[in-house]
Amino acid sequence: MSQRVKFFIAGVLFAALWASASAAGKIGLKSAEPLVLFNIRFIIAGAALLGYAYIFQKNPLPKNREWVELSIFGLLNTSLYLGFFILAMKQVSAGIGSLSTATNPLIISILSAIVLRRKVKKMEWFAIVFGMAGVGLATYPLLQNSFATVQGLLILLASMVCYSIGTIYYSEVKWKLSRTVINGWQVLIGGIIILPFTLYFHEKPNHFDLTFWLSEFWLIIPVSIISVQLWLYLLKIDAVKASLWLFLCPIFGFTYASVLLDEPITLYTFAGTAFVVLGLYLGQISKK
Repeated sequence: MSQRVKFFIAGVLFAALWASASAAGKIGLKSAEPLVLFNIRFIIAGAALLGYAYIFQKNPLPKNREWVELSIFGLLNTSLYLGFFILAMKQVSAGIGSLSTATNPLIISILSAIVLRRKVKKMEWFAIVFGMAGVGLATYPLLQNSFATVQGLLILLASMVCYSIGTIYYSEVKWKLSRTVINGWQVLIGGIIILPFTLYFHEKPNHFDLTFWLSEFWLIIPVSIISVQLWLYLLKIDAVKASLWLFLCPIFGFTYASVLLDEPITLYTFAGTAFVVLGLYLGQISKK
């Protein structure tokens, strides 16, 4: 199997799994506070990944500066990004949460050009424009009818900026650790960093019922473990081209939201999907 085919399969699977986080998180919020829901997710997912990495894969422990790099990545990619994201989910719909992922390719491209001095090709800019246009078309009815607050949208924007910075940081570091070790430590460290805030802002009782644990299971296995492993694989190939797969997240996201949360699918969905596919195609041929 060629690297191009592997990249394509990994990209589609990543988008399908990553996009489910908004709906799964929204469902979990029916039973628990935002930070409680995600803090438990981080700690369990991190422990599971590290257990696998050290018991079965026999990986070495991080050394010296690697702890600093893991902590910075965990702060950006877990504590800030996902912490802000789940707080925003209390004030915006799952559809808007999925839509927000479409802002990342543009932010990542701009930061790559500034920080990494990577020249973004014209075809990649066209891919971003078509992708953004497709997302806008597909989510237009959702934006018209979704509940959102200014505070919620600002928190969501902060989440996306942290995610983009974390993506650039990861691609810049010359990692010698395996993806499993990196993912495990960054999730666990991120959970530890956010724990004091979870305890401080605790206000109401949490219900650890079936809904809570089903939400946690999905957020931990398909989202935190499988999709993040796929994302790290994509990033190592090319951060900007990997970010183009984020355009598919809203398409998957509002499909899940329609099935699970009764949000609408319209003709705008199909038109937007066509633009997104065109954007992804342009991004793929830019590899040549």
